[in-house]
Amino acid sequence: METARGKVIRSWSAQGGASAPRIVGGHGCHFQDAEGRSYLDFSSQMVNANLGHSCASVQDAVREQVGAGATLGRPWDLAVVHELADRLAEVTPGDLNTMFFAGSGAEANEAAIRLARARTGRSKVIARYRSYHGSSAGALSVTGDPRRWHGEPGVPGVVRMLDPYTYRCPAGHPSPCPVCSGGPHLEELLQYEGPENVAAVIVEPVTGSSGVVVPPDGYLRSLRETCDRHGIMLIFDEVMTGFGRTGTWFACDRWDVVPDILTCAKGLTAGYVPLAATAVSDRLTDWLADSVFPYGLTYSGHPVACAAAVAALDVYRRDGLIERAAALGPVIESHLRRLADRHPSIGDIRGSGCFWGLELVRDRTSREPLVPFNPDATAAEPMRRFSAAAFGAGLYVLTNGNVALIAPPLIISDAELEEGMAVLDKALSVADEYTTP
Repeated sequence: METARGKVIRSWSAQGGASAPRIVGGHGCHFQDAEGRSYLDFSSQMVNANLGHSCASVQDAVREQVGAGATLGRPWDLAVVHELADRLAEVTPGDLNTMFFAGSGAEANEAAIRLARARTGRSKVIARYRSYHGSSAGALSVTGDPRRWHGEPGVPGVVRMLDPYTYRCPAGHPSPCPVCSGGPHLEELLQYEGPENVAAVIVEPVTGSSGVVVPPDGYLRSLRETCDRHGIMLIFDEVMTGFGRTGTWFACDRWDVVPDILTCAKGLTAGYVPLAATAVSDRLTDWLADSVFPYGLTYSGHPVACAAAVAALDVYRRDGLIERAAALGPVIESHLRRLADRHPSIGDIRGSGCFWGLELVRDRTSREPLVPFNPDATAAEPMRRFSAAAFGAGLYVLTNGNVALIAPPLIISDAELEEGMAVLDKALSVADEYTTP
Protein backbone atom coordinates (compact mmCIF):
# COMPACT_ATOMS: atom_id res chain seq x y z
CA MET A 1 0.00 0.00 0.00
CA GLU A 2 1.43 3.34 -1.03
CA THR A 3 0.32 6.67 0.35
CA ALA A 4 0.34 10.10 -1.20
CA ARG A 5 3.54 12.01 -0.52
CA GLY A 6 1.63 15.17 0.21
CA LYS A 7 3.68 18.18 1.33
CA VAL A 8 6.30 16.31 3.39
CA ILE A 9 9.94 16.30 2.27
CA ARG A 10 11.66 13.01 3.06
CA SER A 11 15.29 12.99 4.19
CA TRP A 12 18.04 11.67 1.92
CA SER A 13 15.50 10.83 -0.81
CA ALA A 14 14.47 11.92 -4.27
CA GLN A 15 10.97 13.22 -3.71
CA GLY A 16 9.52 11.61 -6.84
CA GLY A 17 9.94 8.07 -5.59
CA ALA A 18 7.27 5.82 -4.15
CA SER A 19 6.05 6.55 -0.65
CA ALA A 20 6.34 4.09 2.20
CA PRO A 21 3.33 2.47 3.85
CA ARG A 22 1.51 4.63 6.36
CA ILE A 23 2.29 3.35 9.86
CA VAL A 24 -0.47 3.72 12.45
CA GLY A 25 1.01 2.15 15.57
CA GLY A 26 3.27 -0.37 17.18
CA HIS A 27 3.76 -2.50 20.24
CA GLY A 28 6.84 -4.28 21.49
CA CYS A 29 9.02 -5.31 18.56
CA HIS A 30 6.28 -4.93 15.94
CA PHE A 31 4.69 -1.98 14.16
CA GLN A 32 1.54 -1.91 12.00
CA ASP A 33 0.44 -0.13 8.84
CA ALA A 34 -2.95 1.28 7.90
CA GLU A 35 -3.88 -1.95 6.11
CA GLY A 36 -3.46 -3.94 9.31
CA ARG A 37 -0.18 -5.60 8.35
CA SER A 38 2.38 -6.13 11.09
CA TYR A 39 6.15 -5.87 10.69
CA LEU A 40 8.87 -7.19 12.97
CA ASP A 41 11.31 -4.37 13.59
CA PHE A 42 14.71 -5.99 13.04
CA SER A 43 16.61 -2.68 12.91
CA SER A 44 14.91 -0.76 15.74
CA GLN A 45 13.75 1.82 13.18
CA MET A 46 16.90 3.96 12.78
CA VAL A 47 18.71 1.84 15.41
CA ASN A 48 17.11 3.99 18.10
CA ALA A 49 14.01 2.08 19.28
CA ASN A 50 16.02 0.11 21.85
CA LEU A 51 12.94 -0.40 24.03
CA GLY A 52 10.64 -1.22 21.14
CA HIS A 53 7.28 0.44 20.56
CA SER A 54 4.78 1.68 23.16
CA CYS A 55 6.94 1.32 26.26
CA ALA A 56 4.46 2.24 28.99
CA SER A 57 7.05 3.58 31.44
CA VAL A 58 8.44 6.11 28.98
CA GLN A 59 4.98 7.10 27.75
CA ASP A 60 3.80 7.71 31.32
CA ALA A 61 6.87 9.83 32.09
CA VAL A 62 6.25 11.98 29.03
CA ARG A 63 2.59 12.51 29.93
CA GLU A 64 3.47 13.42 33.51
CA GLN A 65 6.14 15.94 32.49
CA VAL A 66 3.87 17.54 29.88
CA GLY A 67 1.36 18.10 32.64
CA ALA A 68 3.96 19.48 35.04
CA GLY A 69 5.72 21.77 32.57
CA ALA A 70 6.64 21.20 28.97
CA THR A 71 7.89 24.52 27.63
CA LEU A 72 10.48 25.76 30.10
CA GLY A 73 13.98 26.20 28.74
CA ARG A 74 17.30 27.61 29.75
CA PRO A 75 18.49 29.48 31.78
CA TRP A 76 15.89 28.24 34.26
CA ASP A 77 17.04 25.55 36.63
CA LEU A 78 15.00 22.38 36.13
CA ALA A 79 15.15 19.42 38.50
CA VAL A 80 14.52 16.84 35.77
CA VAL A 81 17.54 18.07 33.80
CA HIS A 82 19.82 17.66 36.82
CA GLU A 83 18.29 14.28 37.58
CA LEU A 84 19.08 13.08 34.09
CA ALA A 85 22.64 14.41 34.25
CA ASP A 86 23.21 12.59 37.54
CA ARG A 87 21.68 9.38 36.24
CA LEU A 88 23.60 9.50 32.99
CA ALA A 89 26.89 10.09 34.81
CA GLU A 90 26.30 6.79 36.62
CA VAL A 91 26.63 4.85 33.34
CA THR A 92 28.99 6.92 31.18
CA PRO A 93 32.60 5.69 31.17
CA GLY A 94 35.33 6.98 33.46
CA ASP A 95 35.22 10.66 34.38
CA LEU A 96 32.60 11.71 31.82
CA ASN A 97 30.44 13.26 34.48
CA THR A 98 29.10 16.53 33.05
CA MET A 99 26.45 16.79 30.33
CA PHE A 100 25.27 19.20 27.67
CA PHE A 101 21.85 18.20 26.35
CA ALA A 102 20.95 18.76 22.70
CA GLY A 103 18.15 17.65 20.40
CA SER A 104 19.99 15.27 18.06
CA GLY A 105 23.23 13.39 17.61
CA ALA A 106 24.36 15.90 14.99
CA GLU A 107 23.94 18.73 17.50
CA ALA A 108 25.81 16.79 20.16
CA ASN A 109 28.69 16.23 17.76
CA GLU A 110 28.68 19.92 16.79
CA ALA A 111 29.00 20.78 20.48
CA ALA A 112 31.84 18.29 20.96
CA ILE A 113 33.84 19.67 18.03
CA ARG A 114 33.23 23.27 19.06
CA LEU A 115 34.33 22.50 22.62
CA ALA A 116 37.49 20.68 21.52
CA ARG A 117 38.52 23.58 19.31
CA ALA A 118 37.86 26.11 22.05
CA ARG A 119 39.74 24.11 24.68
CA THR A 120 42.83 23.41 22.57
CA GLY A 121 42.94 26.60 20.53
CA ARG A 122 43.52 24.39 17.47
CA SER A 123 41.44 24.16 14.30
CA LYS A 124 41.85 20.75 12.64
CA VAL A 125 39.70 17.70 13.32
CA ILE A 126 40.59 14.19 12.15
CA ALA A 127 37.70 11.89 11.23
CA ARG A 128 37.32 8.60 9.36
CA TYR A 129 36.01 7.89 5.86
CA ARG A 130 33.45 5.23 6.77
CA SER A 131 31.59 7.35 9.27
CA TYR A 132 28.40 9.30 9.75
CA HIS A 133 28.17 12.02 12.39
CA GLY A 134 25.04 13.94 11.34
CA SER A 135 23.66 16.22 8.66
CA SER A 136 24.25 19.69 10.12
CA ALA A 137 27.16 21.65 8.64
CA GLY A 138 29.90 20.73 11.12
CA ALA A 139 28.74 17.16 11.71
CA LEU A 140 28.39 16.54 7.98
CA SER A 141 31.87 17.95 7.39
CA VAL A 142 33.44 15.33 9.67
CA THR A 143 31.23 12.62 8.17
CA GLY A 144 33.19 10.43 5.80
CA ASP A 145 30.58 8.62 3.72
CA PRO A 146 29.17 10.07 0.48
CA ARG A 147 26.30 11.82 2.22
CA ARG A 148 28.78 14.58 3.02
CA TRP A 149 29.10 15.39 -0.70
CA HIS A 150 25.72 17.14 -0.57
CA GLY A 151 27.10 19.65 1.94
CA GLU A 152 30.47 20.35 0.37
CA PRO A 153 32.41 22.53 0.51
CA GLY A 154 31.96 22.02 4.22
CA VAL A 155 33.44 23.47 7.37
CA PRO A 156 37.21 23.78 6.85
CA GLY A 157 39.88 22.02 8.87
CA VAL A 158 38.74 18.40 8.50
CA VAL A 159 41.31 15.69 7.76
CA ARG A 160 40.35 12.07 7.12
CA MET A 161 41.94 8.82 8.18
CA LEU A 162 41.35 5.31 6.87
CA ASP A 163 39.17 2.83 8.73
CA PRO A 164 40.06 -0.40 10.57
CA TYR A 165 37.90 -2.31 8.09
CA THR A 166 39.63 -5.68 8.29
CA TYR A 167 37.36 -7.33 5.70
CA ARG A 168 38.41 -4.74 3.12
CA CYS A 169 41.50 -3.18 4.71
CA PRO A 170 42.73 -0.32 2.50
CA ALA A 171 46.32 -1.13 3.52
CA GLY A 172 46.02 -4.78 2.53
CA HIS A 173 46.08 -5.74 6.21
CA PRO A 174 49.74 -6.60 6.62
CA SER A 175 50.92 -7.77 10.02
CA PRO A 176 51.11 -5.52 11.92
CA CYS A 177 48.70 -3.29 10.02
CA PRO A 178 49.25 0.45 10.63
CA VAL A 179 45.67 1.34 9.69
CA CYS A 180 43.97 -1.35 11.76
CA SER A 181 46.32 -0.74 14.69
CA GLY A 182 45.12 2.87 14.87
CA GLY A 183 47.99 4.82 16.36
CA PRO A 184 50.63 4.28 13.62
CA HIS A 185 48.27 5.52 10.91
CA LEU A 186 47.21 8.49 13.03
CA GLU A 187 50.85 9.35 13.77
CA GLU A 188 51.60 9.47 10.05
CA LEU A 189 48.70 11.86 9.46
CA LEU A 190 49.87 14.04 12.33
CA GLN A 191 53.29 14.21 10.74
CA TYR A 192 51.71 15.82 7.67
CA GLU A 193 49.15 17.99 9.48
CA GLY A 194 51.16 19.05 12.52
CA PRO A 195 49.85 17.73 15.84
CA GLU A 196 49.96 21.26 17.25
CA ASN A 197 47.18 22.12 14.75
CA VAL A 198 44.85 19.21 15.59
CA ALA A 199 42.09 19.80 18.13
CA ALA A 200 40.37 16.44 18.06
CA VAL A 201 40.00 12.97 16.61
CA ILE A 202 36.36 11.88 16.28
CA VAL A 203 35.39 8.25 15.67
CA GLU A 204 32.49 5.89 16.18
CA PRO A 205 33.97 3.12 18.40
CA VAL A 206 31.96 0.70 16.26
CA THR A 207 31.02 2.26 12.93
CA GLY A 208 27.25 2.54 12.63
CA SER A 209 25.26 3.00 9.45
CA SER A 210 28.39 2.97 7.28
CA GLY A 211 28.88 -0.75 7.76
CA VAL A 212 29.06 -1.91 11.41
CA VAL A 213 32.85 -1.93 11.29
CA VAL A 214 34.19 -3.40 14.54
CA PRO A 215 37.81 -2.36 15.25
CA PRO A 216 40.44 -4.92 16.25
CA ASP A 217 41.32 -5.18 19.93
CA GLY A 218 43.84 -2.50 20.81
CA TYR A 219 42.74 -0.04 18.13
CA LEU A 220 40.91 2.42 20.38
CA ARG A 221 43.61 2.16 23.06
CA SER A 222 46.21 3.04 20.45
CA LEU A 223 44.22 6.11 19.37
CA ARG A 224 43.88 7.15 23.02
CA GLU A 225 47.62 6.90 23.62
CA THR A 226 48.47 8.84 20.47
CA CYS A 227 46.02 11.62 21.30
CA ASP A 228 47.45 11.84 24.83
CA ARG A 229 50.99 12.23 23.50
CA HIS A 230 49.99 15.24 21.44
CA GLY A 231 47.37 16.92 23.62
CA ILE A 232 44.55 16.07 21.19
CA MET A 233 40.95 15.59 22.35
CA LEU A 234 39.49 12.14 21.61
CA ILE A 235 35.76 12.20 20.82
CA PHE A 236 33.68 9.02 20.67
CA ASP A 237 30.42 9.27 18.76
CA GLU A 238 28.17 6.71 20.46
CA VAL A 239 24.94 8.08 19.02
CA MET A 240 24.07 4.69 17.54
CA THR A 241 26.06 2.33 19.76
CA GLY A 242 25.12 3.67 23.21
CA PHE A 243 22.72 2.24 25.79
CA GLY A 244 23.28 -1.47 25.42
CA ARG A 245 23.23 -1.67 21.65
CA THR A 246 26.55 -3.56 21.51
CA GLY A 247 26.05 -5.44 24.79
CA THR A 248 27.62 -2.85 27.11
CA TRP A 249 26.33 0.56 28.18
CA PHE A 250 28.63 2.08 25.56
CA ALA A 251 30.69 0.36 22.89
CA CYS A 252 33.95 1.80 24.24
CA ASP A 253 33.32 -0.06 27.52
CA ARG A 254 34.18 -3.26 25.67
CA TRP A 255 37.79 -2.07 25.34
CA ASP A 256 37.91 -0.02 28.56
CA VAL A 257 38.92 3.17 26.73
CA VAL A 258 37.58 6.52 27.94
CA PRO A 259 37.42 9.50 25.54
CA ASP A 260 37.62 13.17 26.49
CA ILE A 261 34.13 13.72 25.10
CA LEU A 262 31.37 11.20 24.34
CA THR A 263 28.22 11.93 22.38
CA CYS A 264 25.01 9.91 22.55
CA ALA A 265 21.39 10.14 21.41
CA LYS A 266 19.03 7.52 19.89
CA GLY A 267 18.90 5.01 22.76
CA LEU A 268 19.03 7.79 25.36
CA THR A 269 15.24 8.07 25.11
CA ALA A 270 14.88 4.94 22.95
CA GLY A 271 13.57 7.24 20.24
CA TYR A 272 10.46 8.37 22.13
CA VAL A 273 11.46 12.05 22.23
CA PRO A 274 14.41 13.71 20.45
CA LEU A 275 17.34 14.14 22.85
CA ALA A 276 21.12 13.88 22.75
CA ALA A 277 23.95 14.44 25.18
CA THR A 278 27.56 15.54 25.00
CA ALA A 279 29.32 14.00 28.00
CA VAL A 280 32.45 15.85 29.06
CA SER A 281 35.41 14.70 31.17
CA ASP A 282 36.15 16.29 34.53
CA ARG A 283 39.30 17.84 33.05
CA LEU A 284 37.23 19.83 30.60
CA THR A 285 34.66 20.65 33.25
CA ASP A 286 37.34 22.33 35.35
CA TRP A 287 38.36 24.44 32.35
CA LEU A 288 34.73 25.40 31.68
CA ALA A 289 34.41 26.85 35.16
CA ASP A 290 36.19 29.96 33.89
CA SER A 291 35.57 29.64 30.14
CA VAL A 292 32.42 30.13 28.09
CA PHE A 293 30.86 26.98 26.65
CA PRO A 294 30.79 27.94 22.95
CA TYR A 295 27.44 26.47 21.93
CA GLY A 296 23.73 26.76 22.66
CA LEU A 297 20.30 25.58 21.53
CA THR A 298 16.71 26.64 22.20
CA TYR A 299 15.71 23.13 23.20
CA SER A 300 18.80 22.18 25.20
CA GLY A 301 17.66 20.23 28.24
CA HIS A 302 14.02 20.13 27.16
CA PRO A 303 12.10 18.88 30.23
CA VAL A 304 9.87 16.40 28.38
CA ALA A 305 12.82 14.82 26.62
CA CYS A 306 14.80 14.63 29.86
CA ALA A 307 11.87 12.96 31.62
CA ALA A 308 11.68 10.39 28.81
CA ALA A 309 15.39 9.69 29.17
CA VAL A 310 15.18 9.22 32.95
CA ALA A 311 12.37 6.73 32.41
CA ALA A 312 14.31 4.93 29.69
CA LEU A 313 17.34 4.58 31.96
CA ASP A 314 15.02 3.10 34.59
CA VAL A 315 13.78 0.50 32.10
CA TYR A 316 17.30 -0.45 30.99
CA ARG A 317 18.23 -1.14 34.61
CA ARG A 318 14.93 -2.60 35.84
CA ASP A 319 14.67 -5.11 33.01
CA GLY A 320 18.39 -5.93 32.81
CA LEU A 321 18.47 -4.98 29.15
CA ILE A 322 22.19 -4.28 28.93
CA GLU A 323 22.84 -7.79 30.16
CA ARG A 324 20.09 -9.10 27.89
CA ALA A 325 21.74 -7.51 24.86
CA ALA A 326 25.09 -9.03 25.82
CA ALA A 327 23.49 -12.46 26.12
CA LEU A 328 21.69 -12.07 22.79
CA GLY A 329 24.94 -11.33 20.95
CA PRO A 330 26.15 -14.95 20.65
CA VAL A 331 22.61 -16.11 19.88
CA ILE A 332 22.21 -13.64 17.01
CA GLU A 333 25.67 -14.52 15.72
CA SER A 334 24.90 -18.24 15.72
CA HIS A 335 21.72 -17.60 13.72
CA LEU A 336 23.65 -15.49 11.20
CA ARG A 337 26.43 -18.08 10.90
CA ARG A 338 23.86 -20.73 10.09
CA LEU A 339 22.40 -18.44 7.43
CA ALA A 340 25.89 -17.99 5.97
CA ASP A 341 26.16 -21.75 5.57
CA ARG A 342 23.04 -21.62 3.39
CA HIS A 343 23.53 -18.36 1.50
CA PRO A 344 26.62 -17.61 -0.63
CA SER A 345 25.62 -13.94 -0.71
CA ILE A 346 26.80 -13.49 2.90
CA GLY A 347 30.42 -12.38 2.74
CA ASP A 348 31.05 -11.14 6.26
CA ILE A 349 29.30 -11.14 9.63
CA ARG A 350 30.41 -8.67 12.29
CA GLY A 351 29.04 -7.09 15.43
CA SER A 352 28.16 -7.72 19.06
CA GLY A 353 25.15 -7.49 21.35
CA CYS A 354 22.12 -6.43 19.30
CA PHE A 355 24.20 -4.72 16.62
CA TRP A 356 25.25 -6.78 13.62
CA GLY A 357 26.15 -6.15 10.01
CA LEU A 358 25.65 -8.62 7.18
CA GLU A 359 27.88 -7.68 4.28
CA LEU A 360 26.43 -9.12 1.08
CA VAL A 361 28.65 -10.06 -1.85
CA ARG A 362 28.46 -11.48 -5.35
CA ASP A 363 31.51 -13.68 -4.83
CA ARG A 364 32.99 -14.77 -1.51
CA THR A 365 36.42 -15.43 -2.97
CA SER A 366 36.88 -12.05 -4.64
CA ARG A 367 34.64 -10.31 -2.08
CA GLU A 368 32.97 -8.35 -4.88
CA PRO A 369 30.15 -6.46 -3.12
CA LEU A 370 26.56 -7.20 -4.02
CA VAL A 371 26.23 -3.54 -5.01
CA PRO A 372 29.10 -1.10 -5.60
CA PHE A 373 30.11 1.61 -3.17
CA ASN A 374 27.64 4.51 -3.31
CA PRO A 375 25.48 2.86 -6.01
CA ASP A 376 23.02 4.71 -8.24
CA ALA A 377 19.41 3.53 -8.43
CA THR A 378 20.13 0.92 -11.09
CA ALA A 379 23.19 -0.54 -9.40
CA ALA A 380 21.37 -0.65 -6.04
CA GLU A 381 18.65 -2.93 -7.39
CA PRO A 382 19.92 -6.18 -5.76
CA MET A 383 19.85 -4.67 -2.25
CA ARG A 384 16.51 -3.01 -2.93
CA ARG A 385 15.03 -6.34 -3.98
CA PHE A 386 16.48 -8.04 -0.90
CA SER A 387 15.04 -5.48 1.55
CA ALA A 388 11.71 -5.43 -0.31
CA ALA A 389 11.48 -9.23 -0.05
CA ALA A 390 12.04 -9.01 3.70
CA PHE A 391 9.56 -6.19 4.18
CA GLY A 392 6.96 -7.88 2.02
CA ALA A 393 7.18 -10.88 4.33
CA GLY A 394 6.79 -8.72 7.44
CA LEU A 395 10.41 -7.96 8.40
CA TYR A 396 11.94 -4.49 8.50
CA VAL A 397 15.72 -4.50 7.88
CA LEU A 398 17.68 -1.27 7.45
CA THR A 399 20.35 -1.38 4.73
CA ASN A 400 23.13 0.89 3.56
CA GLY A 401 25.21 0.04 0.53
CA ASN A 402 25.76 -3.72 0.57
CA VAL A 403 25.33 -4.09 4.34
CA ALA A 404 22.14 -5.10 6.16
CA LEU A 405 21.91 -3.90 9.78
CA ILE A 406 20.53 -6.54 12.13
CA ALA A 407 19.76 -4.45 15.21
CA PRO A 408 16.50 -5.51 16.89
CA PRO A 409 15.13 -3.85 20.03
CA LEU A 410 16.86 -5.04 23.18
CA ILE A 411 13.52 -6.43 24.36
CA ILE A 412 13.21 -8.93 21.51
CA SER A 413 12.13 -12.42 22.59
CA ASP A 414 13.73 -15.66 21.50
CA ALA A 415 10.59 -16.50 19.52
CA GLU A 416 10.65 -13.15 17.72
CA LEU A 417 14.31 -13.61 16.93
CA GLU A 418 13.54 -17.00 15.40
CA GLU A 419 10.68 -15.41 13.44
CA GLY A 420 12.92 -12.71 12.02
CA MET A 421 15.71 -15.08 11.09
CA ALA A 422 13.26 -17.32 9.21
CA VAL A 423 12.11 -14.37 7.10
CA LEU A 424 15.70 -13.21 6.61
CA ASP A 425 16.55 -16.71 5.39
CA LYS A 426 13.97 -16.41 2.60
CA ALA A 427 14.91 -12.84 1.68
CA LEU A 428 18.58 -13.76 1.31
CA SER A 429 17.59 -16.12 -1.48
CA VAL A 430 16.98 -12.99 -3.56
CA ALA A 431 20.54 -11.81 -2.92
CA ASP A 432 21.83 -15.29 -3.81
CA GLU A 433 20.45 -14.84 -7.33
CA TYR A 434 23.29 -12.39 -8.02
CA THR A 435 26.13 -14.57 -6.74
CA THR A 436 28.73 -16.31 -8.86
CA PRO A 437 27.84 -20.01 -9.29
